[in-house]
Amino acid sequence: MIESPKSVRLHIGIFGRTNSGKSSILNLITAQETSIVSPIAGTTTDVVRKSMELLPLGPVTFLDTAGIDDSGQVGELRVKRSREALSSSDIVLLVCEVNCWTPYEEEVLSLCKAQNTPVIILVNKVDTSSPSESFAALIKQNDSRTVFLSALNAQRDAQARENFMSSLKHLLITTCPESFLEPPAILGDLLPSGSSLPLVVLVVPIDLQAPKGRLILPQVQSIRDALDSDAAVLVVKEREMRALLDSLSRKPDLVVCDSQVALKMVADTPDDVPCTTFSILFSRFKGNIETMAAGAAAINKLQHNDKVLMAEACTHHALEDDIGRVKIPRWLREYTGLELDITHACGKDYPQDLSSYSLAIHCGACTLTRREMLWRIEQARLSGVPVTNYGMAISALQGVIERTLSPFPSALEAYRTALAKGGND
Repeated sequence: MIESPKSVRLHIGIFGRTNSGKSSILNLITAQETSIVSPIAGTTTDVVRKSMELLPLGPVTFLDTAGIDDSGQVGELRVKRSREALSSSDIVLLVCEVNCWTPYEEEVLSLCKAQNTPVIILVNKVDTSSPSESFAALIKQNDSRTVFLSALNAQRDAQARENFMSSLKHLLITTCPESFLEPPAILGDLLPSGSSLPLVVLVVPIDLQAPKGRLILPQVQSIRDALDSDAAVLVVKEREMRALLDSLSRKPDLVVCDSQVALKMVADTPDDVPCTTFSILFSRFKGNIETMAAGAAAINKLQHNDKVLMAEACTHHALEDDIGRVKIPRWLREYTGLELDITHACGKDYPQDLSSYSLAIHCGACTLTRREMLWRIEQARLSGVPVTNYGMAISALQGVIERTLSPFPSALEAYRTALAKGGND
């Protein structure tokens, strides 16, 4: 996060009337005394900037501003600085006190609407009184996403803070501009830069689950990403991979395979050639590879009769040897020697509460947006449940995950750290 330039961080401005609790809310979010809190109005004299890693969004910068209703010569300068911060905010958190809505809140909403900046309303101090019907109707009328809270109580109660952070993160994920959810390259950044032509070998099985006459989406997208990275691509079936490598006058720069043939791919790939799987590539492209790598280590912590969720992004007709419904459950039981309670969720049936599960294993999410997948990962975290994906799990079950994670040092470290803790991140 420290290395992330300001331009790629999501800037979240905190605005509101003097002494509405803006600084208390920033301290609540950061779990630090980032801003000075005082009952004396106008304590915040300039824009306070706080950069942090806010998972699952990533690097963000909060802008804590002076009250927009400040007065006097110094106050006018503070208001000017606050308005400048408004112009550089990607999302605005508008803080107001319960049952108190004034022209100042309307002004912020109007300014945000003029510059097309999304707004989340934080109604603070609900410990002092309950929202009246007229106030609730007025808030609803503004058609903005809203969270009711008591910053004071949330600072004292860990569960109250967790509930607030969960609501806030969900709204930030669903509100933030699409550009801040743009995924990393699929594989282009794993290739060497320079004058030589990078070479990628893609190992694509053709079996009963392969669509007739075409390739699956992750394979097609990987080919396109390699071409966009000015690399050459060789596509081969797993049975012909060794012969292909032997026929080349040079070693490839990267080998990528279908997860189900990871064991053979690793055996056939020279030790000094980076290799991984399509599903692992997509754990980074669609979600958070470090979180899912740590989740894979939880396979080693499973106990008798533990519940495991197999989650698929799409709904499809399961074949006789379906990867999610048949193969991975069978491999899990064989690897652990345990009887496991394995359930399945398809499409939009992903459970909101995962707390009854010991592990969630998600598909590659090729039909989900990055926004959707990040939120599913966050739901698992909120439930205290490790989450991984098909490719990570298969590599772990086949004993080759350290090799298939080797192109991603931070993910490999996350896996090793979680493994050392007994599989719990």
